Amino acid sequence: MFRITLQKRSIDSSELLSSKLYDECSFYDSFARDVSNAKHSVLVECPYLTERRVRQFSKLLKRRTMDGINITIYTRNPRHHDKVLEVQAWKALDILKDSGVRIFMCDDMRHRKFSIIDDEVLWEGSLNIFSQNESCEIMRRSFSKELCDQMRMFIKLGNLRY
Repeated sequence: MFRITLQKRSIDSSELLSSKLYDECSFYDSFARDVSNAKHSVLVECPYLTERRVRQFSKLLKRRTMDGINITIYTRNPRHHDKVLEVQAWKALDILKDSGVRIFMCDDMRHRKFSIIDDEVLWEGSLNIFSQNESCEIMRRSFSKELCDQMRMFIKLGNLRY
């Protein structure tokens, strides 16, 4: 017999219900602003990386890592891409490493696209943050510690903080 104990927590539903939608044109300036304003951490999961898109962020990422902000990126192992995308991913990874970013290459063919900033801002949607180009996409920005915690639990990062 299993016994499950659930901890009761008060949830502010206004946090869960307030969010804003962005497209591939409006996303990048808002995301860069959030990274610029990060107080302690930026976590990004993006399956694809391209040199062009990573270069767009490299100065900002380097500046923020030098400020002591922990920036972590989870991405798909480049060996799981076709040759063109594999070459792009390796170039992008070199740029990210030079920027001081921690990188985890994953072998599970992940395709999720999201970011958690300071454990209170959640970006999620269809846009590959470090590779998007010429595609129609959507991203939702929520300001909610609860939603960030929910995402961490869902992707099995649990209480791991960066």
